[in-house]
Amino acid sequence: MTRGGGQNRLAGRGAATAIRTALFALLLVGCSAQPVSPRPPISQPASSLDLAHIAISLKTYVHVDGGPLAMVVSKDGSGRLFVATQDGRIWVVANGAVAATPFLDIGARITSGGERGLLGIAVHPRFPTDPRVFVDYTDLNGNTVVSSFTIDPGDPSRLASTSERIMFTTVQPFANHNGGALVFGPDGDLFISLGDGGSGGDPMGNGQRLDTTLGKILRIDVDRTDAGRAYAIPAGNPFAGTAAARPEIWLYGLRNPWRISFDRANGDLWIGDVGQGDWEEVDVARTGTSGLNFGWNRMEGLHCFAPASGCDRSGLTLPVAEYGHGPECTVIGGYVYRGSAFPALRGGYLFADYCSGTIFAIPAGATEPTPPVVVGKTKSGISAFGEDTAGELYVANLDGTISKVAVTSQP
Repeated sequence: MTRGGGQNRLAGRGAATAIRTALFALLLVGCSAQPVSPRPPISQPASSLDLAHIAISLKTYVHVDGGPLAMVVSKDGSGRLFVATQDGRIWVVANGAVAATPFLDIGARITSGGERGLLGIAVHPRFPTDPRVFVDYTDLNGNTVVSSFTIDPGDPSRLASTSERIMFTTVQPFANHNGGALVFGPDGDLFISLGDGGSGGDPMGNGQRLDTTLGKILRIDVDRTDAGRAYAIPAGNPFAGTAAARPEIWLYGLRNPWRISFDRANGDLWIGDVGQGDWEEVDVARTGTSGLNFGWNRMEGLHCFAPASGCDRSGLTLPVAEYGHGPECTVIGGYVYRGSAFPALRGGYLFADYCSGTIFAIPAGATEPTPPVVVGKTKSGISAFGEDTAGELYVANLDGTISKVAVTSQP
């Protein structure tokens, strides 16, 4: 999650929290098919969501060591929250307590520090009947690996470290902009976010190229295999039949899509894409759309980047929201709230800024670029959001704090 040249921001295992947080801050700051016409979303209308009268607070839930970067809830009815940390561990949180030993520890297999480490986690939709948990990490060479691990037959409280099956790899030319989010879509396919390969300004032009997986959201079928692959290309992937294009590509024109999520009400895909030097953006791919080009590096947010003026905007899908730099520096994508505890917040997309600790919201039904509303303020270091089975939201901070989202004032 960087802008500019990509100085290190994340520290590896054993570093003090203050050092890890400081390094992460340095890193984050400064940091073709035609699109299908989006259909109107079925989410709550914007007019019924009064964000001006909503205030968000974070209630500390648990503390997880190692620099939490991703969270996912088990779909097995247990309510367990799996937390992936940068140092290569997965922790299980149940009933407000963290398990004494990690669910998985692959610290010896990863490069951790800067924007590298264990970056993403997804649980198979049929877990534990299908006992696979998927992870995204940077290996000892600094390249992206997406692999699966299965429950240890001798110890159901752990994943077997020997069960790794590598699904997907890609070479990372630079140390930053690794993306790393994993999420299963409503269709049961696995979606993977990848940054543009790093450095600054996308020097290799990866965002707009279709012959690379960098700067993209990918979609793969992990329940089948194609010849020569450990996965299959799902029917409907927009570039599967395009010569010289990578068939895994679902969306493109992204700089560093750090966190992504699906709206459980309608299947819209939300993306927090980290900006270069001036603008952070939120993108959305409405249900039924694919092959969208979000513009990087022609544009940064709603503004021309290369060239600085007069850029060609034809065929681009513009952000649904943006905000500029100041105390803010790096967008952390969140979720559309669909829980029941805070009815006034339903239909609001929550996201945050890493550097300032500002929590923003916009109506999920917005059909044009919408100024984000500040609904909360907390300490810097927010690294991820999570959603439980009831639709209630959680926030992870790099210092190890996992908090529950609460509405403290409402209409």
